[in-house]
Amino acid sequence: MSTIAFIGLGIMGSPMAIHLQHAGHEVTGYNRTSEKVRPLVEAGGTEAASIAEAVAEADVVCLMVPDSPDVTEVLTSEDGVFAHARPGTLIIDFSSIRPDTAKDLAHQAQDAGLRLVDAPVSGGEAGAKNATLSIMVGGSQDDVDAAREVLDVVGKTIVHVGSPGAGQTVKAANQLMVAGNIALLAEAIVFLEAHDVDTAAAVQVLGGGLAGSAVIDQKAQKMLDRSFDPGFRIDLHHKDLGIVTAAAREAGVVTVVGSLVAQLMASARANGDGSLDHSALIGVIERASGRTP
Repeated sequence: MSTIAFIGLGIMGSPMAIHLQHAGHEVTGYNRTSEKVRPLVEAGGTEAASIAEAVAEADVVCLMVPDSPDVTEVLTSEDGVFAHARPGTLIIDFSSIRPDTAKDLAHQAQDAGLRLVDAPVSGGEAGAKNATLSIMVGGSQDDVDAAREVLDVVGKTIVHVGSPGAGQTVKAANQLMVAGNIALLAEAIVFLEAHDVDTAAAVQVLGGGLAGSAVIDQKAQKMLDRSFDPGFRIDLHHKDLGIVTAAAREAGVVTVVGSLVAQLMASARANGDGSLDHSALIGVIERASGRTP
């Protein structure tokens, strides 16, 4: 069993850290908002007062923070991981960030005598709570193999997809597909509600056919109930679609549908829905249809 520092204990990070503690690892957590560390402490873990304290004796450092600047700060600041982790420490970044940033940080880690793999996840809050996350991992084979004792605890589908940064590239593709599915599900529900059908029954039968998807399974009821407690916030999906559009432009790839959905997500955010679950994208479709929620 390893000594693990887990930095970032929000909706996703908290259940992941707790799973690792329950699996027999010694987990020390750090979060800017101290109260978010409490569930880990109640599960038997410990709280650190700083990143430096959290990582000082760790074999493995895990990150789950919102965006590229956050990961960069956690790793490279004066109080950060690179400055205070022991040589040879393995860093697993579960965050979703820019692929080019992930590559650059992996090189900086190597220069500091550390190892870094990018391991963004898909599955949302439910996947984190149930330890069924899909994890796309970028890094050297040796480092990915070393990370397996952690990844196998928090995920169900774990795939090494390439060199440093590759995990983030695959995650960007994942977010592109999820956003498109959410937008179409929202359009379908607003369309169905405009006609004299049992919308819940209609969604049930759609889910059993070729239109079925994990998005229907996890998000349709939220849309039907207009209940948008965040499993994955619009703010974060807006950020991820920015990563997609930037990376696509750099590669000379056209993402027509993705660019449109990015604008829909930006509209939701501009209308004050950024803190809601991304299923709240249905509100954009309702407003565009003159059916104000």
